[in-house]
Amino acid sequence: MNDAAAPAPTPAPAPRRARVRAPELIGKGGWLNTGGHALTLAGLRGRVVILDFWTFCCINCLHVLDELRELEEKHRDTVVIIGVHSPKFVHEAEHRAVVDAVERYGVEHPVLDDPDLATWKQYAVRAWPTLVVIDPEGYVVAQHAGEGHAHAIERLVEELEAEHGAKGTLRRGDGPYVPPEPVATDLRFPGKAVALPGGNLLVSDTTRHQLVELAPDGESVVRRIGGDGRFKEPQGLALLPDGKVVVADTVHHALRTFDPVSGEIELIAGTGKQWWQGQPTSGPALDVDLSSPWDVAWWRGKVWIAMAGVHQLWTYDPQTRTVEVAAGTTNEGLVDGPGGEAWFAQPSGLAATEDRLWVADSETSALRYVDTEGAVHTAVGTGLFDFGHRDGDAAQALLQHPLGVTALPDGSVAVSDTYNHALRRYDPATGEVTTLATDVREPSDAVLVGDDIVVVESARHRLTRLRLPDEAVRVEAVAHRTQRAATEVAPGRLQLDVVFQAPAGQKLDTRYGPSTRLLVSATPPELLLAGDGTGTDLARELALNPEVGEGVLHVSAMAASCDDDPANEYPACHMHQQDWGVPVRIVEGGATRLPLVLAGMDSAGS
Repeated sequence: MNDAAAPAPTPAPAPRRARVRAPELIGKGGWLNTGGHALTLAGLRGRVVILDFWTFCCINCLHVLDELRELEEKHRDTVVIIGVHSPKFVHEAEHRAVVDAVERYGVEHPVLDDPDLATWKQYAVRAWPTLVVIDPEGYVVAQHAGEGHAHAIERLVEELEAEHGAKGTLRRGDGPYVPPEPVATDLRFPGKAVALPGGNLLVSDTTRHQLVELAPDGESVVRRIGGDGRFKEPQGLALLPDGKVVVADTVHHALRTFDPVSGEIELIAGTGKQWWQGQPTSGPALDVDLSSPWDVAWWRGKVWIAMAGVHQLWTYDPQTRTVEVAAGTTNEGLVDGPGGEAWFAQPSGLAATEDRLWVADSETSALRYVDTEGAVHTAVGTGLFDFGHRDGDAAQALLQHPLGVTALPDGSVAVSDTYNHALRRYDPATGEVTTLATDVREPSDAVLVGDDIVVVESARHRLTRLRLPDEAVRVEAVAHRTQRAATEVAPGRLQLDVVFQAPAGQKLDTRYGPSTRLLVSATPPELLLAGDGTGTDLARELALNPEVGEGVLHVSAMAASCDDDPANEYPACHMHQQDWGVPVRIVEGGATRLPLVLAGMDSAGS
């Protein structure tokens, strides 16, 4: 018998992957959820760090927050997730608004408030949401844009744990997250409200996952419904002809009804799973996936659904118990026309009149409507990147991320102009936009009660009753554009490369044809002389019009990958998708290549 110690097994060689030293984390707004401590990459050395570049207006960012929760819990002793809040709208650059959003959406990891996009620029981020993985030695090893990457990141985390555990460079332990002190209020970030036949008000108490019935005074709590897992961040409410209330159960991707008389809650649409490209868009309501329904309205015999997660309007027919798409293509933007050709951007509020369904289209800061023929029109708003607070003729008026719209008795509509903290009014008869009230904190909805209008002040956690004024409030006009810097590109040829590398252990799913899809368009359309349209190749040569000085390239990419296991006849498959709106400015000597990372690292640019 040999008493000599056996030689230690040679660890498997670490996978070769591109590594770039991670820039430091900087943000003028400081840190949240850290107990007042500033974090540094040096202080996080030894941990796997995942940076989540997000902004709280972005529905895709909210989806990613939910996608990461399981990974965050499973790898809590090795992984530190840091949200880097990178604002699109001016309101989102306010520190108080970021504090509210972190509580509103249950963010349980440190958040860096970066109002000037300093860290965003350091990491060359181009889209919300973007995830960046930093290894325990402080190197960037992967970048992912859009949704659907949690499985790939978990696989990478497991590889990094094994690799750095073997090297002795992995440090386990508690993370830097420090929860904030809870605050006691009757409502917490209420979303929408509806008046019940008896005079009470029903409110979606979003952060507490409940409905709350209030007395007519809008303050006294009559009862609470839910809070037991049946709702998850509910939003929209609509009274049905039979007296029930349909509820947009947003994070459950479902519709439910609540009967105020019996208290019964019933699931009427959705499977509980999020809809992805390629899945059915019509059929039995309980068999079709939905995606973050944000508001609902009863119009022309159906429940209309603001499907914020896919930039569409859907309908639910209670007679046939079916759902179907009514308008929108899933492309994000502002395009009018027949319902099947129109583009929306996170529709979040609905209000029905006899001949119009009004839509608060939040990401385009627009007021839109659907006519009785199903065509989509824009009343106020110009696109994804222009917003502000300006009254007057609707053609030049500006809103900032409105979440609600309310029909008024005279045929006009009140708009809950959320990020302007204002209640606005649009009159179709005159084409004029005015301001009804200011200093209502993040209004998300409003409901008529007699001669008053009750506003849901989401960020003040209350309902506020206002008398509809005879005259508008005068406000100083303010116009903004998103502070994202335009990419300078050369006139003529531009090589567009969407970078996608299938995660380790997976391959592109080509069993039923091409597994990738690329859609390119531009605002204005004249920006592109060639290269627009849909194709399956993730690389495409574009031709830019030198006579158009600037604009926005809209790029939508999708890739499907499956587990690469020959022994498994039915491998698990995963969808990766992202939409980019890239502001570009045409200048001599500008870039001739535009790389957009869907998943992986851009080796051609390093």
